[in-house]
Amino acid sequence: MTQAPTPTADTVRRLVRSLLKESAAGTAGGAGPDVRPVTEGGEHSTWWVGTRHVLRLAPDREAALRRRRELRLRDLVRPHLPVAVPVSVAHGEWAPGLTYTLDTLLPGGTAEEHDVSAVGEADLAGLLTGLREVPVRQAETLGVPRVAPRSLEALRRMAVHAAERLAADDEFDPARLHQLTPPGAAQLAAQPGSAVLVHHDLKGEHLVVSADGRVRGVLDWTGAAVADPAEDIAGLVLAVGSGAAVRAATLAGYGARPCLRGLWLARCDTVLRLTDRLEGRDDSPLPLLRTQLHRAWEPILLERVTDLKEGDPEG
Repeated sequence: MTQAPTPTADTVRRLVRSLLKESAAGTAGGAGPDVRPVTEGGEHSTWWVGTRHVLRLAPDREAALRRRRELRLRDLVRPHLPVAVPVSVAHGEWAPGLTYTLDTLLPGGTAEEHDVSAVGEADLAGLLTGLREVPVRQAETLGVPRVAPRSLEALRRMAVHAAERLAADDEFDPARLHQLTPPGAAQLAAQPGSAVLVHHDLKGEHLVVSADGRVRGVLDWTGAAVADPAEDIAGLVLAVGSGAAVRAATLAGYGARPCLRGLWLARCDTVLRLTDRLEGRDDSPLPLLRTQLHRAWEPILLERVTDLKEGDPEG
């Protein structure tokens, strides 16, 4: 297999200069805009381009396929969402078979930089509502994969084991996981026919949040899938905390079961990810993983699976 080239600042600068000369955003002559690498994680090589654009370079052919699909998917979801989705001003190949996208930069910070306000929670509710309205068949026609729901019971068992490892380092009290029993996990199994289009990676760095706490946009749609809507609720738990995520999902029309399922997916995930990091299987920033653990385990009013009644809406 041919080794993919490694993009350098010179590579990016030459590409950007040629692109902006051909677009209305460019200026004639000169060295072109400043380019700076974005150091946050992710599978794409991502660069700030001046103050108005961001350039993403697919590092391999699989990522390139997802980027091509993302371009079409963003056009499909945009009319359904109350928040912004990036617009591509140029796209093509930066190396044989490897794609690039030059996108407009959505103004604002991230959910890791700004707290989401009560109005911002309504923005998140609109996001979840809009995703439910996107026609699943159209998304699948674009190549969006269908992903089977995860087993919460299997995840719970793994988290129970991992929690003992965290307890040894005084990172976590494993007794907190006793709130989710095997019957409770079974009660929170994904319901047949509930799959919708989900972003599937609603972490804090992918939410564009303004200084006043409004959610202004959502980035990186390469992981989108037709899947369990609880996955996006779980993502919001990690990004904005349990209370805000559940309030947003409830406002979007989801019932107690999908909300609790998303909450417990996130809680188990945070225990497992922090354990992986401490044991050297993950290179995510340790402070971020601890923050996500804290967010996921915030107490909320809707806590106990045993509080569910037979007539509770599924959402």
